[in-house]
Amino acid sequence: MVNFFKRYARSPSALFGLILLVLVIGMALSAGWFFPADPLRLAGRPLQWPLHNARFLLGTDHTGRDIAAQIFHGARVSLTIGVVATAIAIAIGIVVGALAGFYGGVVDDMLMRLTEAFQILPNFLLLLVLVAVFGSTLSTVILAIGVVSWPPAARLTRAEFLSLRHREFVQAVRSLGMRDMPIVFREILPNALPPIVVYASVIMAVAILLESALAFLNLSDPNVPSWGNLIGGGRSVLRQEWYVSAIPGVAILLTVLAVSMVGQGLNDALNPRLRNR
Repeated sequence: MVNFFKRYARSPSALFGLILLVLVIGMALSAGWFFPADPLRLAGRPLQWPLHNARFLLGTDHTGRDIAAQIFHGARVSLTIGVVATAIAIAIGIVVGALAGFYGGVVDDMLMRLTEAFQILPNFLLLLVLVAVFGSTLSTVILAIGVVSWPPAARLTRAEFLSLRHREFVQAVRSLGMRDMPIVFREILPNALPPIVVYASVIMAVAILLESALAFLNLSDPNVPSWGNLIGGGRSVLRQEWYVSAIPGVAILLTVLAVSMVGQGLNDALNPRLRNR
């Protein structure tokens, strides 16, 4: 573990990303302490600029809601979306990719055709269809993002399994009589995880962006204080009160940047080719 942190700390960008991510997590955890009231309540006069009122350091939006409260509480929503949607996508991708790469043949063909079927339409277009059919509650949006995000994870897992399934350690446990599923999930999967973990950071960043895009189009859950909803609400006043959309936009940018940098740092720390450098 100590060596892992040493390898991670070699990259200044990874450390910077970790600090940013810790700050975002800190915002999410402290939102209820700094802003105990409902962040979607009407708090004051609409469209007050940042720093013009001591009560509203980041100003108010077009309906008079406190932007700072929505930013802090929106960190909870964005992190929840990113983590849960990523977990769903990675879980589906690992199962599909592991079975396809381990067994090959007909199983591989069938599962890869299924994967390609999900990749025929662009992610966002498929996401729009799912949200239109099943609704736009937060849980539905998270599930839909996870469902549209698993194919690349499946392909990555399959490629790793194809390169590992004939290695000596796999042949050794086969000769000892170990069954297929323990070989897949106890022997091969731990060796295939580093690139999958790194790609999980990509999925998480994209998940946050996808929800923000849905909210910008008024297709996400309007009853949660997400950053995307705040950006979407600022469209009508974008020319004059641009800060309404700019502030949550910066929050999304920094969060996505932090997740990407942490993912790169994990790649450097977990990649066996880089461990001896």
